[in-house]
Amino acid sequence: MAQTKEQRLADIHTEALAEFERIQQAMKNERLQCLQDRRFYSIAGAQWEGPIGEQFENRVRFEFNKVHLAVIRIISEYRNNRVTAKFIPKDGSTNADMADVCDGLYRADERDSGAQEAYDNAFEEAVGGGFGAWRLRACYEDEDDDENDHQTVRIEPIFDADSSVFWDLNAKRQDKADATRCFVLTSMTRDAFKEEYGHDPATWPKTVHQRQFDWLTPDVVYLAEYYRIEETSELVHFFRGLDGQEIRVPDAELKEDEERLNTLQATGFREVRQKRVKRKRVHKYIMSGQKIEEDEGYIAGKHIPIVPVYGKRWFIDNVERCMGHVRLAKDAQRLQNSLLSWLTEIAARFDMEKPILTPEQINGHASMWARDNVDRYPYLLLNQLRDSDNNPIPGSATPLSYTKAPQVPPAMAALIQIASQALDDLLGAQQAGEQIQPNLSGKAVELIQNRLDMQSFIYMDNLAIAVKRSGEIWLSMKKDVTPEKERRMKTVATDGEVDTVLVNQPYFDSQTHEAITKNDLDDANFDCWADVGPSSSSRRSSTVRALTGMASITTDEQDRTVLTAAAMMNMEGEGLQELRDYYRNKLVRMGVVKPTEEEKQQLAEEQQNTPPDPQAQYLMAAAEQAQADAALGRAKTVNSIADAELKRAQTAKTMAETMGAHNDQQIATAQALHNMLMASKQPTPMPPPSFT
Repeated sequence: MAQTKEQRLADIHTEALAEFERIQQAMKNERLQCLQDRRFYSIAGAQWEGPIGEQFENRVRFEFNKVHLAVIRIISEYRNNRVTAKFIPKDGSTNADMADVCDGLYRADERDSGAQEAYDNAFEEAVGGGFGAWRLRACYEDEDDDENDHQTVRIEPIFDADSSVFWDLNAKRQDKADATRCFVLTSMTRDAFKEEYGHDPATWPKTVHQRQFDWLTPDVVYLAEYYRIEETSELVHFFRGLDGQEIRVPDAELKEDEERLNTLQATGFREVRQKRVKRKRVHKYIMSGQKIEEDEGYIAGKHIPIVPVYGKRWFIDNVERCMGHVRLAKDAQRLQNSLLSWLTEIAARFDMEKPILTPEQINGHASMWARDNVDRYPYLLLNQLRDSDNNPIPGSATPLSYTKAPQVPPAMAALIQIASQALDDLLGAQQAGEQIQPNLSGKAVELIQNRLDMQSFIYMDNLAIAVKRSGEIWLSMKKDVTPEKERRMKTVATDGEVDTVLVNQPYFDSQTHEAITKNDLDDANFDCWADVGPSSSSRRSSTVRALTGMASITTDEQDRTVLTAAAMMNMEGEGLQELRDYYRNKLVRMGVVKPTEEEKQQLAEEQQNTPPDPQAQYLMAAAEQAQADAALGRAKTVNSIADAELKRAQTAKTMAETMGAHNDQQIATAQALHNMLMASKQPTPMPPPSFT
């Protein structure tokens, strides 16, 4: 008998509840330490949580929170140099324009969704406790517009990730790309739960919490977002066109659009083969402790849309362990707090010597003595003691003795110094940055700052791994939520300039004579990367210093102009936007900066509408006249050369004819002489033989 939908969901809920219990128990101690670390540096009084607070109960408990300052310094360095994803073609060369389009679309989604809050929250939780996270979610571009069905991707924060985000225990990679299960716990008030789901709430079991100093906490229940990767198989049809080009069409697409097959056949495509392929899809459920409240089906993309961020991370004894910048400094901070609190208590209690009296001496004046430190009486009254005969006892009007302030142990002073030095060593010796003097050279300042940067670079590098993973998830989701043809979308350049691009645009290539799709997201097969630069100062400031340095040694005026304009474009300050726009416009006209589509259109309109310059026209006419004169001169020269060649040819012909007649005459004369010689010549008789 086939299972009903209710039975299937009940089985999934039972299985998920048991799996979450295993994961939470395995990770509870590590995640609880992360939560305690975040409380330690951020909540007043939390540095006395635990046994040390019990030791100092009913005593002075001060906090000298140096750990907080160290965490804030790392966070400030990150906010001064934010990391974003960059898409790179897999072959390193082709389709670079589409990679730039994806860069712009990603930055636009970051800006529209307020991703800065998600990044900042995750990074702060990672630095403070050791673990943070954010999520990506597909949603409608404008949920208030009934006619707008376009979808986009939003980047949203996850708060208290160390106690609310859990992955399956088989996931070993830092970016959790190998995970098949993920739980994200979210809280709701009981009234909101009843209004949303229509029944009494049953909270999802959550045991990672710490509330020692929280006197009042909201009454909430927890829901679990359950992400599960499922492998599905689908039939894919391969069609070949008249030009031999093959395209692949999923079977579901043919079923949804009945005219698609007829269109393909009418345009010359014939089905050549079929193939059943496996595809990973992400199924999402919303669960309470009682049941599955919502089955949201398959979501966009093929990756679990949760991005983890770690401070420092290890796998030891098959347990994932992590920590931030706080944990190792907690003992030194507690030691300093306890020693300074003890020393303060000693100084406050024994700031003056107190008299030791008998009850009879202050009888009737006890209130006066008790309130002397408040009312500041000009004198104090004291009873003189008398003997049995009512005679005054000599010396009885003076105190018996006085209390003495205790001596501060030498060990306490040594411990205070050791605790302070330990904090500096563990937190990174922040005072090194404060020792920079105005007269130090730029190179010395850079070396000092680089030394400070290296102490926090691991956190920035781990954030870059998370941003890289976020870009991969975003691209997978963006392909699924952008199926429309010729959809106009917003892009944001690296300098913050806003532009638009037309994606999935049909285009006829005049060179190859083929119909293609321009800016096709389905063909966006890219690697994602994120670079981490120096965190000592902003990249713009570093760029300005480098450009001004190059401009000072450049001899070419045009190069100096370009470098100066580029430096002005990267300057930061109040009211400099118009100045940056001016220099960008200047570089665009010089051909140094690639213009946007809007700038190209503006330049074309300016060229059409600009009246001709009289001086330019005169110079152009003069140039044309000079060209005509030069052409005429060249023609005359060619004519003269031709005449000269003709005369030389005629001279050669005359000489040849003269030489021919002369030769004929010489030949005739020679022939006549020969004939005369032969005629006059007589034969010579032979002498008779001699017989001597």
